[in-house]
Parts: sequence; structure tokens; C-alpha cells
Amino acid sequence: MRIVQIIDSLEAGGAERMAVNYANILADKIEFSGLVATRKEGQLINLINKKVSYLFLKKENKIDFKAIFRLRKYLKKNKIDTVHAHSSSFFTAVLVKFTMPGIKIVWHDHYGSRAKESKKQNRILIFSSLFFHSIFVVNLQLQEWSRKNMNCKNVIFVPNFILERNENPEITQLKGENGKRIVFLANLKKPKNHIFVLNAFRELKLKEAGWTLHLIGKDYSDPYSQELKDFIKSNALENHIHLCGEKSDIKYILSQASVGVLASTQEGFPVTLLEYAAAKLAVVSTNAGYCAELIQDEFNGLLFHPLRDAEINQQLEKVTGSEALRKVLASNLHETLVKEYSQETIVEKLIQAYKK
Repeated sequence: MRIVQIIDSLEAGGAERMAVNYANILADKIEFSGLVATRKEGQLINLINKKVSYLFLKKENKIDFKAIFRLRKYLKKNKIDTVHAHSSSFFTAVLVKFTMPGIKIVWHDHYGSRAKESKKQNRILIFSSLFFHSIFVVNLQLQEWSRKNMNCKNVIFVPNFILERNENPEITQLKGENGKRIVFLANLKKPKNHIFVLNAFRELKLKEAGWTLHLIGKDYSDPYSQELKDFIKSNALENHIHLCGEKSDIKYILSQASVGVLASTQEGFPVTLLEYAAAKLAVVSTNAGYCAELIQDEFNGLLFHPLRDAEINQQLEKVTGSEALRKVLASNLHETLVKEYSQETIVEKLIQAYKK
């Protein structure tokens, strides 16, 4: 197999990380593994395996013929048989297929909110699916939606995974007390629901108990992030809630924490939870998307409904109030990761999915 992953940017997001992960994990498993970024590069470029062939298209418009023919030349030169298009990059893949009918397109849907969207909201995608060979989805709700609405009926659930990396740059030093740090790994945007966690932190008076909360993710300097900053300032929490921004040393950051939270109102299959598991954190998570499949409440984490503040308060109070509970939850989640979501387990499922 000669496969290229296509993604619109290499900024730190879930779909972007998975595109890089797929390219990297396949580099030692198939004849050729490539990665194409269409519009924008980003910090994830530093994680690309040296064995992966990389191309940046510099696409400037939705329909950019120069970029399409640049991609066509790359695909022909490297004798690519399968284009694995992630999220919105499907459009680029379909345009190049018009010039290379023999290319097989696999489209990968990472967007959890789509499960609640209408056909009308996805007209271009649904039309484009006429040209897909198969569709990969990151949770069962998306699988059902695609089977019902898309023109391609070969829909396959493929779980996310994280790559085992030895390198661990130690750059970011988290403030606060050891054993009392909570991390929230998500870019500052909807539907990540940061204010929900900030409000719970305040209402539970975790500041008085010595806890700190660290938001790790890109700050877009928009009304969403301004609301968070105003909340922190108005409640005098500047020394206890920290906006750390986008970071490259995630593994090291998580090693300094004991609790990981995720509060999204919509999710696909968050790589964040797998990263928490790898770092052996006790997890308090939304029940959106695949989260409720990965997290078994009271066994390997604590779940809550992302719009019910009483539930997040209850679960955060439990996990911050018991070190013994934190250790049990963290250990069980790490075991789940090793058994079900290791790169060895997933790569075999992935290769079989390509063959279907």
C-alpha cells in the first residue's frame, strides 16, 4: 500500500494530531507513507517521522488549481494508490480525483458535532461522498450518521490512538503544589466549554484547598477567551487558574499534574483522554461523543453531563477529595489504554480497514 494523509493544517488539534499519527505509524508498516498539509503548517510539523514523505501545498483558495496540480504531481511521482483525507480536506481530495480517477479516497470524520447536523448543513460533503471508497469515523454516533446520510456506505469505526514517543522536552513548569494540579488540555474555543470547569473550580473553593487549574491550548484572543480571562480576574483566581497557551511539551506538562478534565458539549473521540491515560492522570470527563465509551464511570474515570453544573461539581469534589480514588482511576484508565488503544492494536485495525 502507498498511502498519503491529507489535512488542512498542522496546528495542534485532534484531527491534525491523528493525521500525523497515522502517517508516522504507517511509515514502518507499508510501502510508502506520506503527509500533505494543504493550507497551513504549525507546531505538529516537528512530530513528523523522518521516514514520512511530507508536502506543504500552500493552498490559498477553496479551489486552487495550482495547489491541486502540485498535489497531482506528488501523487503520480510517488505512485500513491490511497488518499486518506481528514476532516475538511475531503474537498481537495475530490478535486484531485477528478484528474486521477484511479485514486482511492478514504475520508476520516473527526467532527463529533456532525452527528446532530442535518443533510442540508452537509450538502457539499454528501455530494463529495459519491467519490469516496470508504469513510472512517471516530465514534459510533458518526458511524450511524454516515450510514444514514452519505452516498458511500462503506463506513468503518476506527478508534484514535497516541504514538509512544521517547522524546520529552522539559520546557513548561506548571505553577502550584505537587499533587494538586488539574490540567485541561483543549484549545480555547467552542464547544470545549472551559467556563463550566472554571465555575466549578470557584464554587468548590478549590483555591482554598490549594488546587490549581491549568488551561493548555491555543488562545485565539477572541470573545471566548476574553470571557475566561474576565472570569478569572473578577473572582481573584489569577494565582490559581493559569492560561498556559499552546505548548509542544505536552507529555512533560501532564507529568506534573494529577487530574485531567475535559468538558466539551460535543466530541468525536478526544485524543486528550488518551494523553491523560498515558500520563496516568485521574480523569473527570464529559459524556459527549466517544468519551462515555472510553471512560467507565467510577472505574477508570468520572463522567458528567456537560450542561449540568451539579454533576461536574460532584465529580470534581470526589476526585480532588481523595488521593486513593485518584490513584485507582488513573491506574485503571492506563490499563484500558494499554489493552485497547495502543498503537500496535490500532495499526492492525487500520490496515484491515484500508483493505475493506
